[in-house]
Amino acid sequence: MTPEEFDAFYLASFSRVVAQIHAMCGNFAEAQDCTQEAFVRAWDRRSQLDAAGSPEAWVRTVAYRLAVSRWRKARGAFRQLDRAVEDRQVAQPSPDRLALDWALAQLPEEQRRVIVLHHLCDTGVNDIAEETGVPTGTVKARLSRGRATLARLLADTDQAD
Repeated sequence: MTPEEFDAFYLASFSRVVAQIHAMCGNFAEAQDCTQEAFVRAWDRRSQLDAAGSPEAWVRTVAYRLAVSRWRKARGAFRQLDRAVEDRQVAQPSPDRLALDWALAQLPEEQRRVIVLHHLCDTGVNDIAEETGVPTGTVKARLSRGRATLARLLADTDQAD
């Protein structure tokens, strides 16, 4: 991948990957940091990335692994908010988005990951199996169980209102 191709890839993919990682890990700032780090690593190996292949899946996988690694290291510790970020005005998510984020956070990590990859990243079952390193049957089972749990959780949320 040439530097120009990488720049175009970055511009086209960064926001989408941040949103996907945010949906997987639940922390927008962490999603941005991990995605940025993943793109830095992709830049270092851009000659090995195939623009016709799936470089976005590679970046997403690296960003997800970075997020998990950071979560494991920070488990039990509370992160102070960055004072520079506190003053920034951010659009508030809709109540539906909050309910979805809450429901996704209730799912086991493996189910949440395949739900996000399939429904938010528009990734097929076979591609998810390849990206996550599990059989397609396992992906299908996780999707089925995750959807059922999400439906129940979101129905409970609607009834509580």
